[in-house]
Amino acid sequence: MIDFNGLLFDLDGTLLDTAPDFVTSVNYLLEKYNQAHLDFEAIRNRVNDGSTGLLELAFNVTPIDPSFDLLQNELLDIYLKHLGDKTKFFPNMNQILTECDQRAIPWGIVTNKPWLYTKLLLTRLNLINRTRSVVCPDHVKQPKPHPASLELGSTHLGVSTDGCLYVGDHSRDMLAAKNAKMRSILAAWGYINKDEDISYWDADWIARTPKILFDLLFQEHEY
Repeated sequence: MIDFNGLLFDLDGTLLDTAPDFVTSVNYLLEKYNQAHLDFEAIRNRVNDGSTGLLELAFNVTPIDPSFDLLQNELLDIYLKHLGDKTKFFPNMNQILTECDQRAIPWGIVTNKPWLYTKLLLTRLNLINRTRSVVCPDHVKQPKPHPASLELGSTHLGVSTDGCLYVGDHSRDMLAAKNAKMRSILAAWGYINKDEDISYWDADWIARTPKILFDLLFQEHEY
């Protein structure tokens, strides 16, 4: 069991499986432009790259392309309509939150997902009033991997950064934690491309499943 006083989570690919709603949204947009749907896994692997990565995958466009802004606005409008339709907790993640609540361990969310979408999603999943902190890019000058969002999250929890753990599924999450002098746990069940070598991400611990994360946090073992 790890000694910690507060717990912060990334959102997409760590706490919540939001990929199904992105798959719906991307394929709706492709359908609008008479293009073939993309495979679920292909879209899932780009969720952590945000709308920019999804549009690069689906339409082979980048922010410098003339059509990018229009496509991005259309994609985000579609996503807003389908936000939370199929999103759910990863298995055992709600159990971890419940365990934190029962042990009076404060927990929060630090995400690069904009507040507009984060607030609506957490409201629909009845999490907005349950968590002690929600930090989005809107709340800091620089998003992850800059440490500001993790530092703000730990402040909301009333816990020092060295007493807090951050759980995320991207290399920038591990780097943000390191920059904030916070210990990190890599959620290896998340939206990680199979070609990635996560051993280079410098996580303090790697949890292959949420059940392993639960045991790591709360079971009396030496790690």
